[in-house]
Amino acid sequence: MSMDYRMAWRNIWRNPRRSILTICAIVFACALLVFMLSMQFGSYYSMIDFSVRIHTGYMQVQAKGYQKEHNIYQVVPQPERVARILSSNPEVRAFTYRANAFSLVSSRQRTYGALVIGIEPDRETQVSTLKSLVRKGEYLAPGDGTRALVGDLLARNLKVDVGDELVVLGQGRDGSVAATVLTVKGIFSSGQEDFDRSTVNIPLDTFQQVYSMDDAVHEVVVMGRNLRDMAGLKREIAAGVEQLPDGRSLVVLDWMELMPGLIQGIKIDMMSGVIFYLFLVVVVAFSILNTFVMAILERTREFGVMMALGTSPGRLIRVLLMESMTMTAIGILCGIGAGVVVTWYFQIHGIALSGADDILKQFGIPDRIYPRLSVWSIAIGPAAVFIITFFTALFPALRVRRLRPIAALGHV
Repeated sequence: MSMDYRMAWRNIWRNPRRSILTICAIVFACALLVFMLSMQFGSYYSMIDFSVRIHTGYMQVQAKGYQKEHNIYQVVPQPERVARILSSNPEVRAFTYRANAFSLVSSRQRTYGALVIGIEPDRETQVSTLKSLVRKGEYLAPGDGTRALVGDLLARNLKVDVGDELVVLGQGRDGSVAATVLTVKGIFSSGQEDFDRSTVNIPLDTFQQVYSMDDAVHEVVVMGRNLRDMAGLKREIAAGVEQLPDGRSLVVLDWMELMPGLIQGIKIDMMSGVIFYLFLVVVVAFSILNTFVMAILERTREFGVMMALGTSPGRLIRVLLMESMTMTAIGILCGIGAGVVVTWYFQIHGIALSGADDILKQFGIPDRIYPRLSVWSIAIGPAAVFIITFFTALFPALRVRRLRPIAALGHV
């Protein structure tokens, strides 16, 4: 084996220019794959973080079936019991209560269906970016009573502005008619059209009074320390909730269950990325294929001499594969090193999105994208390059099995 490897190493540098170009192609492909995958994962993290901070939080405690049906009767009856569990967990950064009801919202000119959300103004600022999204007027404050925040698209459809009145008509939890008059205190814009088109926020105590909720809520919204530890935090909260007297009627849902559409969007984007990466790897594979087809053609007479002296085709194939895998390994290691260095730099400093700073700041989106290095972003691309180049090199190497010593010796 040692002799075979020395032969393979010698053969790599018989044509140094061609070998170096092939290695450089692998280095470029691996470095680009590490950077692009880290960039893609970083953009997903920013997208998820932005979405959960607008409304859903990292996870929520709800009544079973509420996420699907959104029935006003499906409530968390005593949310303070859930609050004690959350307060005792050091991984919970913040939490708040919300209550929701679909109602008719009318201005002097128009009527639209909307989701009226009862929030705790102070706590809401710790779990969402709603306060920073207010474009006109002011954010809600404790004791605001019948004042409301309205999505900008809904305000435009209703033709209302700050200071105008809205009439809300819905159904209370006890089956009674829920009706009140609200004054628009602020208008917000999140950039998510469905949310801005259909949402009215009012203080939670006002909501509970109007909709006969008593102390019940529909959602206990939880923010953890970071997304990576969410699975463990969810298990701990779920275990605590199950011990409550009404725990069997409650469920803990994470952001993936609360926003399945976001997961689908990420999967679609990932598939488009995979197609691009496959094209890149195929280009590298053809570079390897070209190198080894030329190497075999140039050395056919040499192979004939070796076979005439008793070298088996299997040993020749092994030497050729050692050549290809050695060049591939050098290229992959150098490519990973280059990709990690470049990605690490931008992970610290970020990539500025020039020309869009003002627009991004309006919606609370950072003006820089930060790639995120991970085991997956480092391993997936180079592993794909290694596998594909192996099979690419195997194809011309197997051609040696069909060589006949006499015919090979006569090859020019």
